[in-house]
Amino acid sequence: MWDFGERFKDRQKTRRACFALIIKREGRHNTLEYAIQLKNVTKTFGKVVANKNVNLDVKKGEILSLLGENGSGKTTLMNMISGIYFPDSGEIMIDGRKVEIRSPKDAYDLGIGMIHQHFKLIDVLSATENIILGLEGRLNIKEASRKIEEICDKYGFEVDPKQKIYDMTVSQKQTVEIVKVLYRGADILILDEPTAVLTPQETEKLFNVLRKMRDDGKAIVIITHKMHEVESLSDRVAVLRNGQYIGSMLTKDTTVTEMTNMMVGHAVTLNIERPEPVNPKPRIEVEGLTVRNEEGIVKLKDVSFTANSGEILGIAGISGCGQKELLEAIAGLQVVETGTIHYVEDDGSKEMLIGKDPLKIAEMGVSLSFVPEDRLGMGLVGNMDLTDNMMLRSFRKGHTPFTNRKPSKQLAEDVVENLEVVTPGITTPVRRLSGGNVQKVLVGREIASAPTVLLTAYAVRGLDINSSYTIYKLINEQKKKGVAVVCVIEDLDVVLELCDRIAVLCGGRISGVVDGRTATKERIGLLMTKHEKGGAVNE
Repeated sequence: MWDFGERFKDRQKTRRACFALIIKREGRHNTLEYAIQLKNVTKTFGKVVANKNVNLDVKKGEILSLLGENGSGKTTLMNMISGIYFPDSGEIMIDGRKVEIRSPKDAYDLGIGMIHQHFKLIDVLSATENIILGLEGRLNIKEASRKIEEICDKYGFEVDPKQKIYDMTVSQKQTVEIVKVLYRGADILILDEPTAVLTPQETEKLFNVLRKMRDDGKAIVIITHKMHEVESLSDRVAVLRNGQYIGSMLTKDTTVTEMTNMMVGHAVTLNIERPEPVNPKPRIEVEGLTVRNEEGIVKLKDVSFTANSGEILGIAGISGCGQKELLEAIAGLQVVETGTIHYVEDDGSKEMLIGKDPLKIAEMGVSLSFVPEDRLGMGLVGNMDLTDNMMLRSFRKGHTPFTNRKPSKQLAEDVVENLEVVTPGITTPVRRLSGGNVQKVLVGREIASAPTVLLTAYAVRGLDINSSYTIYKLINEQKKKGVAVVCVIEDLDVVLELCDRIAVLCGGRISGVVDGRTATKERIGLLMTKHEKGGAVNE
């Protein structure tokens, strides 16, 4: 049987040896230390300039963090290197040789692999089948599995080649994506928000693997908004602002404040305020909550907790552990199998939320600000402009799209100004905005609705550090007003800085409720991955 995998790798080695020989003969020995060199790369989409005359180098055997605000052109730039986009002008050099990358296949042939935030895997196939899918030649599953195991042993991956994707954790799926590009001979790896849904323990495992790959001579580019990870992992940082390359610096020679100021272009305060709760009282009481999804799978099992007014309750857990279902159940968007959810009035009287229409719950002051992966599929209408999207909450109150537009127009203008939404104007359809800016519009609208309970999930997902801190400030302002805030935040460092209490979900159960001021990231990480003996733990 033809061994397509070995032939593929031999072709890769031969190609790179030829490139090196050509460069050596031309006397350009200094270029050999660079895996990637971008020279005056420009990319436009209509009138929007995504990248302008970008000059960027990535060395072999280094981890480079690419930083920038939302809309700064990071993803566009990496998409040109990985073959998704083609530059309008400029040069891309790989291993010192000018190349044209017109497709992801071209990128693979040049030893470039990109691991996207949203995995490109087929659930019903095994790890091995996903890794070799699309390669030329006849399939040799047994031989491919052996080579996959060799890669895993070399870098310390934990992957069962026979395991189906649908049986894997998020961390395992990400590992498969990385092994897939390594199997295809990648020496240059680009990772987009690689730790977005990982526990601290999983993150550290990934970092150890990336360090081994760096030491093996591979060039690694990471796009991330988590500055503490930049400090921990990267050798060098490069900054984009408004589509232009601003500069780079050694990570050890800079600070988070300096990097952030460079990204934004002015001084930024990065301290997350955590005022003490003032006269906290129960506002939402959840008892014995069990929820099944549409497929009949139990997503929440016997969940109980209390959310107090004037307090921020964080919900921590591995992605898919029931965070989404929990918030939607409170907002009346999920069918509850068993349990109770009570809204507690200021006078102590209670009203059952289960069985009420979501609109009725919203009118009671329970606001759900949920930002899913499909931002335009829930909460906003892509073809409508900012003003009309602000009016969505008032349509059921007797207003029409043709009346009383002034308050909504003013709200749209305020959101654009306060959250620094990048848009040509408030009459622009939201589908034309970047994902991060769509997110700002949605969160800004929900916070502006003056709720007594604010449920927010992934409010800063995909937002740059400056925009994220603006959202944290807005959440704290709600807390000071006596609002009971329940929030799902992926970054545990932020959870520990922002939240008064933290309820940890594991497998749809509450494995612990801890004090945000005394808890540690390691403690929460353990609660996210296993239950305490005897059930929920309160500290």
